[in-house]
Amino acid sequence: MKTDPNVSLVYSTDKGRISQPKEQATVPTSDGIVRIHKDSKGRKGKGVSVIKGLGLDAKALKELAQKLKKQCGCGGTVKAFDIEIQTDNREQIQGLLEKLGYKVKLAGG
Repeated sequence: MKTDPNVSLVYSTDKGRISQPKEQATVPTSDGIVRIHKDSKGRKGKGVSVIKGLGLDAKALKELAQKLKKQCGCGGTVKAFDIEIQTDNREQIQGLLEKLGYKVKLAGG
């Protein structure tokens, strides 16, 4: 009998709930240039600035996102080693990151 790779055991009467081992996300390598993209896809036309290529771990990304959100006076989040800031003002973010010592390029529209 073949087993389907898309099916996994979730609960067993012998052991109870079966937990799957979680995969540790590895930090993507950076080429030394931070890129700021403008994105509005899937956001009902509202623009956000997506900061990519930082090469930081999850904790450092959250701290940096917190600093940027305070300086810009807007919201944001960290998703998959990218920072999303809810503003279209990429030049302000570029200035803040350059003060912190990053080499920054404005990418995309």
